[in-house]
Amino acid sequence: MQHILTLITDPHNAMLTARQTNAVRDALALSRGRVGPVDWLDQGIACDIPFDDVAPAEAVKAAKTALRNTPIDVLVLNPENRRKKALIADMESTIIRNEMLDEIAFEADIGDQVADITRRAMNGEIDFRGALRERVALLKGQPAALLEKAAEKIRLMNGAQVLLRTLKEHGVYCALVSGGFDYYTGPVAAQLGFDEHQANHLIIADGQISGEVREPILGREAKLEALRRVAQQRGIDVKDCIAVGDGANDLDMLGEAGLGIAFHAKPKVQEAARYNIRHGDLTALLYAQGYRREEISGRG
Repeated sequence: MQHILTLITDPHNAMLTARQTNAVRDALALSRGRVGPVDWLDQGIACDIPFDDVAPAEAVKAAKTALRNTPIDVLVLNPENRRKKALIADMESTIIRNEMLDEIAFEADIGDQVADITRRAMNGEIDFRGALRERVALLKGQPAALLEKAAEKIRLMNGAQVLLRTLKEHGVYCALVSGGFDYYTGPVAAQLGFDEHQANHLIIADGQISGEVREPILGREAKLEALRRVAQQRGIDVKDCIAVGDGANDLDMLGEAGLGIAFHAKPKVQEAARYNIRHGDLTALLYAQGYRREEISGRG
Protein backbone atom coordinates (compact mmCIF):
# COMPACT_ATOMS: atom_id res chain seq x y z
CA MET A 1 0.00 0.00 0.00
CA GLN A 2 1.01 3.62 -0.48
CA HIS A 3 1.35 4.62 3.19
CA ILE A 4 2.21 3.11 6.55
CA LEU A 5 0.79 4.50 9.77
CA THR A 6 3.14 3.62 12.62
CA LEU A 7 2.08 3.68 16.26
CA ILE A 8 4.83 3.88 18.90
CA THR A 9 4.71 4.14 22.66
CA ASP A 10 7.29 4.29 25.45
CA PRO A 11 8.96 0.86 25.68
CA HIS A 12 9.04 1.23 29.46
CA ASN A 13 5.23 1.42 29.41
CA ALA A 14 4.19 -1.04 26.71
CA MET A 15 0.57 0.05 26.53
CA LEU A 16 -0.28 -0.40 22.85
CA THR A 17 -3.16 -2.89 22.59
CA ALA A 18 -5.17 -4.65 19.90
CA ARG A 19 -8.17 -2.57 20.98
CA GLN A 20 -6.29 0.63 20.17
CA THR A 21 -4.94 -0.62 16.84
CA ASN A 22 -8.43 -1.76 15.83
CA ALA A 23 -9.82 1.66 16.75
CA VAL A 24 -7.23 3.29 14.48
CA ARG A 25 -8.01 0.87 11.63
CA ASP A 26 -11.72 1.64 11.99
CA ALA A 27 -11.00 5.38 11.96
CA LEU A 28 -9.02 5.06 8.72
CA ALA A 29 -11.79 2.99 7.18
CA LEU A 30 -14.37 5.62 8.17
CA SER A 31 -12.18 8.14 6.33
CA ARG A 32 -12.79 5.97 3.23
CA GLY A 33 -9.36 4.45 3.30
CA ARG A 34 -8.30 0.96 2.32
CA VAL A 35 -6.65 -0.53 5.39
CA GLY A 36 -4.35 -3.52 5.72
CA PRO A 37 -3.76 -5.80 8.70
CA VAL A 38 -1.76 -4.71 11.75
CA ASP A 39 1.92 -5.67 11.57
CA TRP A 40 3.50 -5.74 15.04
CA LEU A 41 7.10 -4.52 15.11
CA ASP A 42 7.33 -5.02 18.87
CA GLN A 43 4.30 -6.34 20.76
CA GLY A 44 2.76 -3.67 22.95
CA ILE A 45 5.27 -1.04 21.82
CA ALA A 46 5.12 -0.43 18.07
CA CYS A 47 3.17 -1.53 15.01
CA ASP A 48 2.53 -0.66 11.38
CA ILE A 49 -0.87 -0.24 9.75
CA PRO A 50 -0.71 0.00 5.93
CA PHE A 51 -3.36 2.10 4.22
CA ASP A 52 -4.34 3.90 1.01
CA ASP A 53 -6.73 6.62 -0.13
CA VAL A 54 -6.42 8.91 2.92
CA ALA A 55 -4.21 12.00 3.00
CA PRO A 56 -1.37 11.63 5.56
CA ALA A 57 -2.44 14.62 7.65
CA GLU A 58 -6.03 13.36 7.74
CA ALA A 59 -4.84 9.88 8.72
CA VAL A 60 -2.78 11.25 11.62
CA LYS A 61 -5.73 13.31 12.83
CA ALA A 62 -8.10 10.34 12.61
CA ALA A 63 -5.68 8.08 14.48
CA LYS A 64 -5.10 10.59 17.27
CA THR A 65 -8.84 11.05 17.69
CA ALA A 66 -9.31 7.29 17.90
CA LEU A 67 -6.53 6.98 20.49
CA ARG A 68 -8.20 9.59 22.73
CA ASN A 69 -5.06 11.37 23.95
CA THR A 70 -3.28 8.22 25.08
CA PRO A 71 0.54 8.63 25.08
CA ILE A 72 1.09 6.99 21.69
CA ASP A 73 3.02 8.61 18.85
CA VAL A 74 1.55 8.52 15.35
CA LEU A 75 3.65 8.73 12.19
CA VAL A 76 2.60 8.33 8.57
CA LEU A 77 5.49 7.10 6.46
CA ASN A 78 6.32 6.02 2.93
CA PRO A 79 7.24 2.31 2.85
CA GLU A 80 9.82 2.93 0.12
CA ASN A 81 13.39 3.74 1.22
CA ARG A 82 12.24 3.48 4.79
CA ARG A 83 15.53 2.39 6.33
CA LYS A 84 18.10 5.14 6.26
CA LYS A 85 21.83 4.86 5.69
CA ALA A 86 22.98 7.75 7.88
CA LEU A 87 21.88 9.37 11.14
CA ILE A 88 22.46 13.07 11.84
CA ALA A 89 21.66 13.75 15.49
CA ASP A 90 21.52 16.81 17.69
CA MET A 91 23.07 16.17 21.10
CA GLU A 92 21.62 18.30 23.89
CA SER A 93 18.09 17.42 25.02
CA THR A 94 18.17 14.76 22.29
CA ILE A 95 21.00 12.25 22.68
CA ILE A 96 21.67 13.48 26.22
CA ARG A 97 19.14 14.91 28.65
CA ASN A 98 21.18 18.00 29.46
CA GLU A 99 21.74 21.47 28.02
CA MET A 100 25.42 21.76 28.80
CA LEU A 101 25.75 25.54 28.74
CA ASP A 102 22.98 25.63 31.33
CA GLU A 103 24.85 23.05 33.40
CA ILE A 104 28.02 25.17 33.35
CA ALA A 105 25.99 28.22 34.30
CA PHE A 106 24.39 26.44 37.27
CA GLU A 107 27.88 25.58 38.50
CA ALA A 108 28.64 29.32 38.25
CA ASP A 109 25.43 30.24 40.13
CA ILE A 110 23.86 32.02 37.14
CA GLY A 111 21.87 29.02 35.94
CA ASP A 112 18.39 30.52 35.89
CA GLN A 113 19.51 33.54 33.86
CA VAL A 114 21.28 31.41 31.24
CA ALA A 115 18.58 28.72 31.12
CA ASP A 116 15.94 31.32 30.24
CA ILE A 117 18.01 32.50 27.26
CA THR A 118 18.51 28.87 26.21
CA ARG A 119 14.80 28.17 26.36
CA ARG A 120 13.95 31.16 24.17
CA ALA A 121 16.69 30.33 21.66
CA MET A 122 15.64 26.67 21.33
CA ASN A 123 12.03 27.71 20.84
CA GLY A 124 13.07 30.04 18.02
CA GLU A 125 12.14 33.23 19.87
CA ILE A 126 15.63 34.77 19.62
CA ASP A 127 18.62 34.34 17.30
CA PHE A 128 20.72 31.29 18.12
CA ARG A 129 24.14 32.86 17.47
CA GLY A 130 23.36 35.98 19.47
CA ALA A 131 21.97 33.88 22.30
CA LEU A 132 25.09 31.71 22.39
CA ARG A 133 27.40 34.75 22.50
CA GLU A 134 25.27 36.35 25.24
CA ARG A 135 25.28 33.25 27.43
CA VAL A 136 29.00 32.59 27.02
CA ALA A 137 29.81 36.23 27.80
CA LEU A 138 28.04 35.82 31.15
CA LEU A 139 30.59 33.12 32.02
CA LYS A 140 33.64 35.30 31.42
CA GLY A 141 36.28 34.82 34.12
CA GLN A 142 34.77 31.66 35.53
CA PRO A 143 37.25 28.81 36.18
CA ALA A 144 37.59 26.30 33.35
CA ALA A 145 37.19 23.53 35.95
CA LEU A 146 33.44 24.20 35.78
CA LEU A 147 33.35 22.41 32.40
CA GLU A 148 34.38 19.12 33.97
CA LYS A 149 31.98 19.58 36.88
CA ALA A 150 29.18 20.06 34.36
CA ALA A 151 30.34 16.98 32.42
CA GLU A 152 29.78 14.85 35.52
CA LYS A 153 26.06 15.67 35.24
CA ILE A 154 25.66 14.28 31.70
CA ARG A 155 22.87 11.71 31.45
CA LEU A 156 22.09 9.82 28.27
CA MET A 157 18.57 10.02 26.90
CA ASN A 158 16.54 6.82 27.25
CA GLY A 159 17.15 4.60 24.25
CA ALA A 160 20.34 6.34 23.10
CA GLN A 161 22.61 3.35 23.58
CA VAL A 162 20.17 0.92 21.98
CA LEU A 163 19.66 3.27 19.04
CA LEU A 164 23.36 3.67 18.32
CA ARG A 165 24.24 -0.01 18.82
CA THR A 166 21.45 -1.10 16.51
CA LEU A 167 22.25 1.38 13.76
CA LYS A 168 25.96 0.57 13.87
CA GLU A 169 25.18 -3.17 13.69
CA HIS A 170 23.21 -2.45 10.52
CA GLY A 171 25.99 -0.41 8.91
CA VAL A 172 24.46 3.04 9.41
CA TYR A 173 26.85 6.01 9.51
CA CYS A 174 26.19 8.18 12.58
CA ALA A 175 27.11 11.86 13.01
CA LEU A 176 26.60 13.94 16.16
CA VAL A 177 26.07 17.63 15.38
CA SER A 178 25.61 20.20 18.11
CA GLY A 179 25.29 23.92 18.62
CA GLY A 180 26.99 23.30 21.96
CA PHE A 181 30.65 22.59 22.63
CA ASP A 182 33.13 20.03 21.34
CA TYR A 183 34.33 19.59 24.94
CA TYR A 184 31.20 17.47 25.37
CA THR A 185 30.42 16.10 21.90
CA GLY A 186 33.78 14.31 21.76
CA PRO A 187 33.27 12.13 24.86
CA VAL A 188 29.58 11.52 24.12
CA ALA A 189 30.36 10.50 20.53
CA ALA A 190 33.11 8.15 21.72
CA GLN A 191 30.91 6.61 24.40
CA LEU A 192 28.04 5.84 22.04
CA GLY A 193 30.00 5.00 18.90
CA PHE A 194 29.22 7.95 16.64
CA ASP A 195 31.46 8.06 13.58
CA GLU A 196 32.01 11.82 13.84
CA HIS A 197 31.01 14.87 15.81
CA GLN A 198 30.95 18.63 15.32
CA ALA A 199 30.26 21.49 17.70
CA ASN A 200 31.41 24.95 18.75
CA HIS A 201 34.68 25.53 20.59
CA LEU A 202 34.60 27.41 23.87
CA ILE A 203 37.78 29.48 24.27
CA ILE A 204 39.74 28.92 27.47
CA ALA A 205 42.60 31.25 28.46
CA ASP A 206 44.81 31.05 31.57
CA GLY A 207 42.54 28.47 33.14
CA GLN A 208 39.44 30.63 32.78
CA ILE A 209 36.46 30.82 30.44
CA SER A 210 37.25 33.74 28.16
CA GLY A 211 33.62 34.61 27.48
CA GLU A 212 34.04 33.95 23.76
CA VAL A 213 33.37 31.16 21.26
CA ARG A 214 35.60 30.46 18.28
CA GLU A 215 34.08 31.85 15.11
CA PRO A 216 32.24 30.98 12.98
CA ILE A 217 29.54 29.84 15.35
CA LEU A 218 27.92 26.61 14.22
CA GLY A 219 24.16 26.96 14.32
CA ARG A 220 21.14 26.15 12.20
CA GLU A 221 22.90 26.41 8.85
CA ALA A 222 25.85 24.30 10.02
CA LYS A 223 23.56 21.42 10.93
CA LEU A 224 21.96 21.50 7.49
CA GLU A 225 25.40 21.66 5.89
CA ALA A 226 26.47 18.65 7.99
CA LEU A 227 23.51 16.66 6.68
CA ARG A 228 24.39 17.52 3.09
CA ARG A 229 28.11 16.86 3.62
CA VAL A 230 27.58 13.46 5.21
CA ALA A 231 25.25 12.45 2.39
CA GLN A 232 27.72 13.58 -0.26
CA GLN A 233 30.69 11.89 1.41
CA ARG A 234 28.75 8.65 1.81
CA GLY A 235 27.56 8.74 -1.79
CA ILE A 236 23.91 8.85 -0.79
CA ASP A 237 21.04 11.31 -1.09
CA VAL A 238 19.81 13.40 1.85
CA LYS A 239 16.60 11.39 1.51
CA ASP A 240 18.64 8.37 2.64
CA CYS A 241 19.31 10.12 5.98
CA ILE A 242 17.39 10.29 9.23
CA ALA A 243 17.82 13.39 11.39
CA VAL A 244 16.69 14.06 14.94
CA GLY A 245 16.65 17.15 17.16
CA ASP A 246 14.56 19.20 19.54
CA GLY A 247 15.34 22.88 18.92
CA ALA A 248 14.62 25.58 16.38
CA ASN A 249 18.21 25.35 15.13
CA ASP A 250 17.45 21.76 14.04
CA LEU A 251 14.49 22.61 11.81
CA ASP A 252 16.35 23.05 8.51
CA MET A 253 18.13 19.74 9.03
CA LEU A 254 14.88 17.99 9.96
CA GLY A 255 13.08 19.46 6.98
CA GLU A 256 15.58 18.31 4.38
CA ALA A 257 16.39 14.82 5.68
CA GLY A 258 14.43 11.90 4.28
CA LEU A 259 13.09 11.32 7.78
CA GLY A 260 13.42 14.30 10.11
CA ILE A 261 12.06 13.67 13.60
CA ALA A 262 11.46 16.31 16.25
CA PHE A 263 12.15 14.50 19.53
CA HIS A 264 10.29 15.75 22.64
CA ALA A 265 10.76 19.11 20.97
CA LYS A 266 10.01 22.70 21.93
CA PRO A 267 6.42 23.78 21.13
CA LYS A 268 7.22 25.83 18.02
CA VAL A 269 9.45 23.05 16.72
CA GLN A 270 6.66 20.51 17.15
CA GLU A 271 4.37 22.75 15.16
CA ALA A 272 6.87 23.12 12.31
CA ALA A 273 8.15 19.54 12.11
CA ARG A 274 6.49 16.94 9.91
CA TYR A 275 7.30 14.06 12.26
CA ASN A 276 7.17 14.19 16.05
CA ILE A 277 8.04 11.76 18.83
CA ARG A 278 6.45 13.10 22.00
CA HIS A 279 6.07 9.95 24.10
CA GLY A 280 8.53 7.25 23.01
CA ASP A 281 12.24 7.15 23.72
CA LEU A 282 15.00 7.23 21.11
CA THR A 283 14.26 3.66 20.02
CA ALA A 284 11.22 5.22 18.32
CA LEU A 285 13.65 6.20 15.54
CA LEU A 286 14.21 2.49 14.91
CA TYR A 287 10.51 1.60 14.81
CA ALA A 288 9.90 4.54 12.48
CA GLN A 289 12.30 2.84 10.06
CA GLY A 290 10.59 -0.52 10.37
CA TYR A 291 13.08 -2.27 12.64
CA ARG A 292 11.59 -5.24 14.46
CA ARG A 293 12.19 -6.36 18.02
CA GLU A 294 14.56 -9.14 17.00
CA GLU A 295 16.69 -6.65 15.04
CA ILE A 296 17.07 -4.19 17.90
CA SER A 297 20.16 -4.57 20.06
CA GLY A 298 19.17 -5.85 23.49
CA ARG A 299 15.51 -6.37 22.58
CA GLY A 300 15.65 -9.63 20.63
